[in-house]
Amino acid sequence: MTPSALPSPRSAALVSDPESGSAVADFAMVAGLLSLLFLAVFQLGLALHIRNTLIACASEGARYGARSDATPADGERRTSELIRESLSDRYAASVHAQTTTTVDGIKVVQLDIDAPLPVLGPIGPDHVLHVQARAFSESQ
Repeated sequence: MTPSALPSPRSAALVSDPESGSAVADFAMVAGLLSLLFLAVFQLGLALHIRNTLIACASEGARYGARSDATPADGERRTSELIRESLSDRYAASVHAQTTTTVDGIKVVQLDIDAPLPVLGPIGPDHVLHVQARAFSESQ
């Protein structure tokens, strides 16, 4: 046989390997699944960050509004300020404070926040977070 009649190593590999090119398909399928998994974990982390920040702001605002020299409206303003500094203005759109009476006549300042939950896709939790904080009023 002449050297030109021998098959080249490359063409021999293409003919003898029926799974040639399957690595590209495997990569595409695995990369798609990993991307979805990454977005799900990112969505969960973002939702937990916003929830925890709102809880911290609501607690601080309720304690501020429960002081003896303050009113629940002061706590509401303080909470709105903290949320605007920590997150953005759209999360501070619905902040409400009130004084309620609980068991045995103890006054409690209650602060409620309804904020949007950022959702990256159609699958996920409800689009509204409801956070509530309470503090014993010092003016009793």
